[in-house]
Amino acid sequence: NTTPLIDVMLVLLIMLIITIPLQTQSVAIDLPQGNPPPSTEEVPVVTLVVDFDNTITWNGQPVSSEDDLQAHLREIASAQPKPEFHIQPNRLADYKTVVHVMADAQRLGVTQMGIVGQEQFVDQ
Repeated sequence: NTTPLIDVMLVLLIMLIITIPLQTQSVAIDLPQGNPPPSTEEVPVVTLVVDFDNTITWNGQPVSSEDDLQAHLREIASAQPKPEFHIQPNRLADYKTVVHVMADAQRLGVTQMGIVGQEQFVDQ
């Protein structure tokens, strides 16, 4: 009883014949050539440090309250050019505090955010 096997093979062959012309079509795209020139404008960097006791400092200045933190985040979200927002958590800082700062930054519109100082988390 090789009839069912032959039927399946014929169906697969027909499907292959139908799909081959679709794969050979191409779209012409003009891609840029070479490397783009380096940026000439200096991007400001804002650093927020979460210390081991969960105190928050903004560019070296202590942040006293949640409202103060949100005011700083709103300021950099609306600034032109957009500054880079670097979060530098201490190894002993609570995860909850760091995630809370990141969630506030995202909610208030900070788009260029990164975590720095991760080498302290690598076990030696």
